[in-house]
Amino acid sequence: MIGRIAGIILHRAQDHVLIDVRGVGYIVHVSERTSASLPPAGQATALYTELLVREDLLQLFGFPTLVEKEWHRLLISVQGVGARVALAILGTLGPEGLGRALALGDWSSLRKAPGVGPKLAQRVVMELKDKAPAVMALGGGLTVDPGPLPQAAEVLETPPAPTGAPPAPASAQATADALSALGNLGYAPSEAVRAVAEAAGQEPGATTPALIRAALRLLAPKE
Repeated sequence: MIGRIAGIILHRAQDHVLIDVRGVGYIVHVSERTSASLPPAGQATALYTELLVREDLLQLFGFPTLVEKEWHRLLISVQGVGARVALAILGTLGPEGLGRALALGDWSSLRKAPGVGPKLAQRVVMELKDKAPAVMALGGGLTVDPGPLPQAAEVLETPPAPTGAPPAPASAQATADALSALGNLGYAPSEAVRAVAEAAGQEPGATTPALIRAALRLLAPKE
């Protein structure tokens, strides 16, 4: 099993990247979001990978963090969600956005991903809503440093500059810490994850204390 690729980018496209690892070029399929975040050709990079094996096909799918890789694994466990569709969902929503959509039952957000219709979006939410909190709780615990990168080589090709990125959501570590704190306060996992997901949507980029305060306000009894 190939779990990680580290090397020099030879070519970068919207849906894949060609990485040279000591003279061997690996084509790694990535989401548009991941592709836009990678450095230009000629520079070093590292991606966590999942190897898809079929009778007539071997494909590598790449992810910038282990948490995103876990989300991909969870998505493809749903009937009708293939590896590319799962990648499209992650590319459209991002790992934090996906977790929030599942926690809140927001299947309409999943429809924004290419190849996802209303029935499939509803099926994903129904099957994964109870499994999503476990991945959300992993948070920053799996978002580890990719380790040392190889030295950059001569630039062979320069891709177009990436488009502007959306505002950064609350970090995976902040989400995980907030969930843990609410659990310690006695809240059930289902209500804690809904509150944290809603709070993260209202306050993008919030720190752990801010997320906890916002979630507690949402959980407070309404008069």
